[in-house]
Amino acid sequence: MRSGEIAAVRSRLEEFAAEVFAGLPRSDQRATGGLYVRGLLLDGQRKSMQPMAERLGVDHQRLQQFMSSSTWDFIGVRRRLATRAHDVVAPVAWVIDDTGFPKYGSSSPGVARQYSGTLGKVGNCQLGVSVHAVTDHASAALDWRLFIPESWDDTCTGDPVTAEAIRRRRTRCGIPDGERNRPKWQLAIEMLDELCGWGLSAPVICADAGYGDNAHFRAALAERDLGYIVQVKGTATAHAADAVPELLPANGKNWRGLPRYRTKPISLREHVLTAGRANARRLSWRHGSKGELAAEFLALRVRPAGRRPRYNQDGTLPQAWLIAQWPPEEDEPVKYWLSNLPADTPLHDLVRLGKIRWRIEHDYRELKTGLGLDHYEGRTWTGWHRHVTLVTAAHLFLTTLRLTSPKATGAA
Repeated sequence: MRSGEIAAVRSRLEEFAAEVFAGLPRSDQRATGGLYVRGLLLDGQRKSMQPMAERLGVDHQRLQQFMSSSTWDFIGVRRRLATRAHDVVAPVAWVIDDTGFPKYGSSSPGVARQYSGTLGKVGNCQLGVSVHAVTDHASAALDWRLFIPESWDDTCTGDPVTAEAIRRRRTRCGIPDGERNRPKWQLAIEMLDELCGWGLSAPVICADAGYGDNAHFRAALAERDLGYIVQVKGTATAHAADAVPELLPANGKNWRGLPRYRTKPISLREHVLTAGRANARRLSWRHGSKGELAAEFLALRVRPAGRRPRYNQDGTLPQAWLIAQWPPEEDEPVKYWLSNLPADTPLHDLVRLGKIRWRIEHDYRELKTGLGLDHYEGRTWTGWHRHVTLVTAAHLFLTTLRLTSPKATGAA
């Protein structure tokens, strides 16, 4: 935003900051929090502390001290932001994804050579996992986690020299002892539990195949009674909906065990090809900038299997929706989703929710290009979390303006 645009909404920004930073114990912390958010909103190529301070006309040491050595709780701020975001956005789904933070060197917490969808390849970066509240028209981040690679976890190596070097790096960055290497899907589940503890309820969980292909992730959602629709690969396996488990004949001890499926599950791709293209329907899921977005979709009821399926007490596997996108010009489907939403859920709703995760890409783009999400140059665990929290605050303020006063952001 330009200086004049900031000035026009100054009173609303101050009111917003007062609410967001209300839990900070000192008045100077609350004031600097609002100042940092204003710096993120102001136009400028870099949103690191020194250039922001120059645009704000303040000593950059004030921002530096606030981010690195001041005592304030980013979790409390994030909780207030999440509650406000839920009220403002009124989400139809929560979307889970991760994004890369390209870095030079090896001193930033969690930085390593690892695959990043942002880069589209393996590169030197940090990875942040996030949960967003979304609709077709608005979205906002609710929570964040920084992924810790094995190279930053001294318990992941048996070499005492390497372990000691890792411990020194962790100490320099202030990484809490409890923050260890965990899969990204587990970080996502931890955030869902945290958000639930804050009194927020997920309408339905959406995620790409990086999460949806993991049976442990889907099982963790089901154990929490969370509805989901997640993208998966066509190679995932399932039994047909009408498949019935059987008991083996009794052995000499009259023990028959539990009912189990005696046939092998087949791939989701095979299920859809067997059903045939004739069962596909053309559906629109939203209006984009170039008109209606529509494609051909097919939906089946199946019983997802996998390597370690979780059976019901009667030996059956739970039923789920299998949704496939099958373009007329293709010999087979190009995308697949699994969902545990009720059996009477309309196909249009399944498709709309399966496609809604595009909003998170919109968020990442604006958080990075407009608000400097990946511009933070500090090298501490706390500093990273504080920065992404404050960028989230700036983004939520913009989202609020768009929904209530679109002219203030040039949206109308």
